[in-house]
Amino acid sequence: MNGKALFPTKQLAVLAMCRICEPIAFMSIFPYVYYMVSSFNVTDDKAQIAMYVGMVTSAFAFAECATGVLWGQLSDRVGRKPVLLGGLAGTGLSMIVFGFAPNLPVALLARALGGLLNGNIGVLQTTVAEVVTVEAHQPRAYSIMPFVWCLGSIIGSGLGGTLAEPVKNYPSRFLPGSIWDTYPYLLPNVVCTIVVIIGLAVGILFLEETHEDKKHERDAGLELGKWILGKLWKSGVDEPVSAKDGYFEETLSMLADDGLPAYQSTENSPTLSGSAPAIAEPPSYRIDSSEKTREEPLSWRDAFTKQVILNIVGYGILAFHTISFEQLMPILMSLPESNEAPNLPFKFTGGFAFSTKTIGFILSVQGFLQMIAQIFVFPIVSRRLGSLRTFWLVITAYPFLYFFTPYLALLPEDFRMPGVYLILAWKVTAQSLAYPSLAIMLANSAPSKKVLGTLNGTAASSASICRGFGPTLSGVVQSTGQSIGYSGLSWWACAGIAFIGWIPSFFMKEERRRPGFRNNEENQDEEAGLYKLVDSISDTASIAASDITLTPKGSSRSEFQEPGMTYEIGSNGDVK
Repeated sequence: MNGKALFPTKQLAVLAMCRICEPIAFMSIFPYVYYMVSSFNVTDDKAQIAMYVGMVTSAFAFAECATGVLWGQLSDRVGRKPVLLGGLAGTGLSMIVFGFAPNLPVALLARALGGLLNGNIGVLQTTVAEVVTVEAHQPRAYSIMPFVWCLGSIIGSGLGGTLAEPVKNYPSRFLPGSIWDTYPYLLPNVVCTIVVIIGLAVGILFLEETHEDKKHERDAGLELGKWILGKLWKSGVDEPVSAKDGYFEETLSMLADDGLPAYQSTENSPTLSGSAPAIAEPPSYRIDSSEKTREEPLSWRDAFTKQVILNIVGYGILAFHTISFEQLMPILMSLPESNEAPNLPFKFTGGFAFSTKTIGFILSVQGFLQMIAQIFVFPIVSRRLGSLRTFWLVITAYPFLYFFTPYLALLPEDFRMPGVYLILAWKVTAQSLAYPSLAIMLANSAPSKKVLGTLNGTAASSASICRGFGPTLSGVVQSTGQSIGYSGLSWWACAGIAFIGWIPSFFMKEERRRPGFRNNEENQDEEAGLYKLVDSISDTASIAASDITLTPKGSSRSEFQEPGMTYEIGSNGDVK
């Protein structure tokens, strides 16, 4: 055993498996949404299609904004797991409806339905914040979910581009006149729904509750998951106690929570012996309600501090221009090439006229690039510069990114694809650094863990409403610019919004006020002491786990009692 603070690998892995469903579903529509809207025949003016594409993209975000705070508040009351699973179910339902959409109103309704029922963004950030209790783990932990989003975007973009219009692309397997011909965009949505169902099952069986008032309640789904794993990997040989069901990992995580001063086992457990320490079934725990620290509910004024508000505003502005890029880039790749000579520096039109397969492949490459930036670049930069400086670094580059992007259409054909990949690499690197940095700063500036769900829900709503306005407004500006000969107009408008995003960042500070946070040294000292105690007991005696009371006495000292004996862990980790 070692004395290092444990990284919550298992639960983050389960969260990742639930999270990956959403980018797969969300990104799968981008390769074909322009062609899908065109097939609805809502307008004869090709320049207006971008506006309707923006409406489809925005419907989800607008609806999500309306319920983002509600889902965050609900998760503060009923727990994180039910809201997360409900959001997954809503995603699956909306995808099926979207696949069967015969016209624009139904497509808008399907996207809005997904936004109304999906509370995952804010609640997911809250869950990660509650799982990660060591500050040094933050860069690594907060890079995982964006990494999963990147991986999901690769899969989703590939699915959307490959499976859309199957009768046209695979005539030998999908016959004309079949359901796939009537609904040419149903197949990618069906596949995405199957992925969502798998993620929902994983969440029910293996996702643990993280809300501090709900995590000790019985979870039938979790019990079923443990039973299934027990049947799959059943062995006649007893496992070591240190590896059995994460028993000591759970004990250590309880020790690390400053808000829970005393824990007692409520069941008799098998003894721990030095020769063959084993536990047939992990003991259950209850919190002594008479000793549990109770926090008074915070008022809205106390919860929404200046730094919290600045972070929420930053979320909104960042979401506005980044989602606009997500919509405008596929449109640029879908637009027909221009036959008119450009009148530089600003008057020019046209795009690349790429097929859905090509667009899907490019967006998959974009996801792969972002995955690399997220998992390798962000942790290194964040550790060296800190969250605030990292955020400052990337937002200064955004306006220039948007300004230069429309000029890709003017490049010679041999240089277009390298130019596209260069712009995408720039974009994904900036996005990979910006969002996790804001998430860390928001979690650290929260005045209480009790309001993390509400704060993250509000930040999600801020981002959602801006994601709603972003595609709609940029679509309108794109259509207007295209009709008057300025196809870069929407891009330059995004550059202006990105400039405005500089303003709140000037007033941001990197705070360390998050309750329940501990630095690495404190965790290592206490964990090292506990390991020494367990090793000592295992070597010299057999005791019932139910007779042990673990009572943390402070950040630098803890006492561990058994009948007739008291063990004290000093600040250096020694057991006395």
